[in-house]
Amino acid sequence: MSKALLIVDIQNDYFPGGRMELAGSAQAGQRAKALLEAFRAHALPVIHVQHVSTRAGASFFLPETEGVKINEAVQPAPGEAVVVKHFPNAFRETTLADELGKHGVRELTVAGMMTHMCVDATTRAAADAGYTVTLAHDACATRDQAFGGVAVPAAQVHAAFLAALNGAYAKVVSADEAARALG
Repeated sequence: MSKALLIVDIQNDYFPGGRMELAGSAQAGQRAKALLEAFRAHALPVIHVQHVSTRAGASFFLPETEGVKINEAVQPAPGEAVVVKHFPNAFRETTLADELGKHGVRELTVAGMMTHMCVDATTRAAADAGYTVTLAHDACATRDQAFGGVAVPAAQVHAAFLAALNGAYAKVVSADEAARALG
């Protein structure tokens, strides 16, 4: 059974100076970079997911902007697939399942942004589709949220979503632990 790294939406708009800056995005990008280097060193498949906003009124990941580009920390290498998506779930109306099938992948390691949105939706969809999922918690980032007049800091948003995913949908570990598991 082949393993692959799935890098979800690590794009410039989420970094300092971007249109939707996340808490800890630069650090998470570096952890994702280390994980990417480990997968490349083991000659395992890497698939990059790039969100391009097509919805009316979208304010970030706009086509043909610097913000939509994949961040330099995790730039795709020749031969690594880039799957473009328009919804939080990277499997929805994309070629992701086909790309994974080309490599016989049944185990995914996920890194990406935003933990509470696209990482969550993609991780749940992967598990529901029968993939075994490992999620690198420190290679992900999110932002503050609010609901019903309650402000929720990014660290708590991140922890709550990871706690909900851990066990039922994924094994949540550090990027270093995920890299060591490659052998």
